[in-house]
Amino acid sequence: MGKRVYDFMRWRKVAAAMSLILVIASIVALATNGLKLGLDFTGGTQIEVGYENPPKIEDVRSQLAQAGFEGAAVVRFGSDSELLIKLPPEVAVKQTQQNARDAEATNSIGDKVVGALRQHSDGRIDLRRVEMMGPQIGEELRDDGGLGMLFALAVVMAYVALRFQYKFAIGAVVALIHDVIIVLGFFAILRLDFDLTVLAAVLAVIGYSINDTIVVYDRVRENFRKVRQAEPDEVINISMSQTLSRTFMTSFTTLLVLWALQFFGGELIHNFSLALIVGVIIGTFSSVYVAANILMAMNITKEDLMPPVKEGAELDEMP
Repeated sequence: MGKRVYDFMRWRKVAAAMSLILVIASIVALATNGLKLGLDFTGGTQIEVGYENPPKIEDVRSQLAQAGFEGAAVVRFGSDSELLIKLPPEVAVKQTQQNARDAEATNSIGDKVVGALRQHSDGRIDLRRVEMMGPQIGEELRDDGGLGMLFALAVVMAYVALRFQYKFAIGAVVALIHDVIIVLGFFAILRLDFDLTVLAAVLAVIGYSINDTIVVYDRVRENFRKVRQAEPDEVINISMSQTLSRTFMTSFTTLLVLWALQFFGGELIHNFSLALIVGVIIGTFSSVYVAANILMAMNITKEDLMPPVKEGAELDEMP
């Protein structure tokens, strides 16, 4: 073949055990801890404030907790002097009157937050904007996001089945489900906020992973037709070895960008980049082992990839 062939399938049982452990741990974490949904899904209040002098986020959080705003999330928004404060819905309701109109309640909660912060600051603090999101909108976003993810998986399965063969489609979808569950489990285990940006990252992971899997599957199909005397595990090893440099370089360069976003992109996209980092690592692993393992488990052969012979075609080819 002209290139060194690595015996990837030698470790397929070990890789399968690792994947099974990660998936089970993720499912247990999702069942016990659940996802810590952000305000995009639960509803709540977002308050943007501007400081004359850049504050310390830890101090702002403690000041809000002392004022009765427990569970407030504080992140920098734009410059070091701009802060975005996110209040859970129960905190906003607690701090406003039950009979207040929506506009009055929104203004009231913003004024209370700024008033509490001004008591501990010598510089000027301005209230820039206040936005309130109801839980109904959050539920719609959550449901639509879940449906979007299921639709993406269904479309991927149909595409792979049409382009390759149904065994490849099953392998691709199992690999994608594997990646999504582990990313969600990672957020459940660490109790990180899961908002719309993280959902977008999960959908991006699906696209990245299927792209890697398609590249590997395309080479597997090609080699099954070329290397006719080899066993299925040998063909898969050859295909993986041929695509290894491409897979490694794509993952490496993507991770470089994501690490830059993680360290220099700010807190607003911190969880977005973190979800993509986990997804790219797991997606690369699943393209090499999970997708190929499914093919081996389903006893893929070169006959599965041969075009069907029409009746009478053999007689037509005779002299």
